[in-house]
Amino acid sequence: MPSGYRFVIADDHPLFRGALKQALSGLDGVAEILEAGNFEATKALVAGNGELDLLLLDLSMPGASGLSGLISLRGLHASVPVVVVSAHDDPETIRRSLELGASGFISKSASMEDIRAAVRTVLAGDIAAPVGVDLGTEQDPEISDIIRRLQSLTPQQTRVLGMLADGLLNKQIAYELGVSEATIKAHVSAVLQKLGVDNRTQAVIMLGKIGGEPPAAVG
Repeated sequence: MPSGYRFVIADDHPLFRGALKQALSGLDGVAEILEAGNFEATKALVAGNGELDLLLLDLSMPGASGLSGLISLRGLHASVPVVVVSAHDDPETIRRSLELGASGFISKSASMEDIRAAVRTVLAGDIAAPVGVDLGTEQDPEISDIIRRLQSLTPQQTRVLGMLADGLLNKQIAYELGVSEATIKAHVSAVLQKLGVDNRTQAVIMLGKIGGEPPAAVG
């Protein structure tokens, strides 16, 4: 790749961002590493950079509600691989991250070499999951149903859902996406139908159910 790789590191801890940057800098062919310390800044970087090769996303950043942040970013730029980086490295969180579109998962306790190996795997087009972890299957039938419904959304519908979660009105979403309000109404109707809910409030509540993380760890 002549121009080199462009990465975004999204994490609210400067020390950990520095560690990730050091790990990524050890890879061949890196042209630029951008950083964001909160979810709004992350969305702005992803939306404003068409040529990104990888996003490393902390699930617990200010403004991001766990996995719902991943869903929102996947809608924003579906072609950019997202690798979730989290201290919550239980099989449930890893499995749900991958099922909701992450291209990889890196535990915050991973070594520099493990981080590099995971990034290389994703850049090669494969999925990077921690070695030796049995991901099992979803035990919560409600969560399983929500994941299945979210997987049925198109990238544009996912993006609209993320904007609904941000509290934007139809006309604001239409302005952001550069389409008519009638088009957004059609998207919203399709989203509600696929999610099996009656209104946008219920859709946001459903998204919140998948967004939560186990409260055991901080980071």
